[in-house]
Formats: sequence, C-alpha cells, structure tokens
Amino acid sequence: MKKLLVSAIIAASLATAAHAAPESYSIDPDHTYANWSLSHLGFSILHGRFNTTSGKITLDMAAKSGSADISIDTASIDSGHAKRDKHLRSEDFFNVAKFPKMLFKSSKFQFSGDKLTSVDGELTLLGVTKPVKLDVSLFQCGPHPMMKKAWCGAAASTSIKRSDFGLSAYVPNVGDEVKIELEVEAGKD
Repeated sequence: MKKLLVSAIIAASLATAAHAAPESYSIDPDHTYANWSLSHLGFSILHGRFNTTSGKITLDMAAKSGSADISIDTASIDSGHAKRDKHLRSEDFFNVAKFPKMLFKSSKFQFSGDKLTSVDGELTLLGVTKPVKLDVSLFQCGPHPMMKKAWCGAAASTSIKRSDFGLSAYVPNVGDEVKIELEVEAGKD
C-alpha cells in the first residue's frame, strides 16, 4: 500500500511538471525591429524599418502554444531619408496623427518539435485588420549571458498587400507588395 501511495505521488508530481504554466516575456525594444521593403518604381528595392516596438509574448513550451501582442509606433518609421520619412508619416501613407500604432495580435503558434515555425495572427494598420501569417526562420530560447534571465529571440517574415489596408498611395508605381521581416528579442518577466 505504501509503495502504491508513493508511486501515485511521484506520478502526480511528474504530471504537474509536464503541464508547466505559460511564461510571459516582454519585448526588448533595443533589439526588436520591424523591417520592410518594397519596389520603388521598378528601379530598386526600398528598405526601411520602424524603430519603436513594444509588446508581450507568452510561451507554453510543454503545450506547444503561445500568444503575441505587439505594438509598432508608426511615427518611428525610418527609411534613411528624413524628407521621405516625413511624407511616409503623412495622410498619404501611415497618417500617424490618426493611427499612431500598428498592431499584431496572435494566439496561434505552430511548432515542429521545440522550434516555433509560424505564427498566425491579425495585423491592424490604418484601422483595418487582416489575417497575417508570419513564417519563423529562427527561434531560440535560453539564458541571456548578460541579463542573467531567460530570453527568447525569433526572426519572422511575411508579405502583405499594402492596398488591402488602405495604404494605396502611388500603387502600382510604388510596389503594392511589402515584405516584412520582424526581428524579436524578449526577456522573461
């Protein structure tokens, strides 16, 4: 009887350990960037990024699930050219006075083993929300050597049609398809 009770206690504790609680991570704004590129009149590919990103990510590695709530400051757009950035902030493009944030929300993470492979969510831009799938090419979690706490990073990418979100100035001369690359680092709360 004693052996049966000890076995039941051990089995219960192992089952509890296998169902670890989800862990919350805060995005590190100093190492997180939303990069973008699109065709410029067919002559070149214009590149830029948004410099200010914040948000939370929740991971449950045992359940192979997660969620993300990411906010990008549209006024932080940086194409490397001040005059162009001013135009991109105007009503012609991002209308940052009316829409200061671009949002990505997801509760559907896809894993292959321990590796995150894609994130399905919704992107809100200029008040328009559309489904977006991010393909994840790099995913790594572990102890941060300087911060001395758990840390995760990922590289994800997708393509959107900007006109689907009402961002249609100069289409088709300035490309409608925008490639987005998101580099994310986040520290455990």
